Amino acid sequence: MAFVKKGDKTEDETECVKRIRIALSSRNPRALEKVCHDLMARTREHSLKARGPVRLPTRRLRLVVRKSPCGNGSNTWDAYEMHVYKRIIDLYTTKAVVKQITSINMEAGVDVEVFVSDA
Repeated sequence: MAFVKKGDKTEDETECVKRIRIALSSRNPRALEKVCHDLMARTREHSLKARGPVRLPTRRLRLVVRKSPCGNGSNTWDAYEMHVYKRIIDLYTTKAVVKQITSINMEAGVDVEVFVSDA
């Protein structure tokens, strides 16, 4: 390990490495897995340090309602359910490289949130 004077910083050292967390969510698991696969392929092309995709528990939103609008008749019920799938990918890189990686075609119905913090 070599010592460097304070004034002798290269261009790589001036841009500090950040932890970028990409949170993906969707109701369609195939579309979500395709977007995750494309993002991870891009990170491998740029040879970046990445973790993920981490699969979070599936949210099951349930709604049980009566079939009869007036309340008369037999007690019959309808049950509706919606599943929300989530994945998290952590990247350790600069902000400029993240713009190149995330410039892929996203599938319809996939929500993307990007959080930036210090590494």
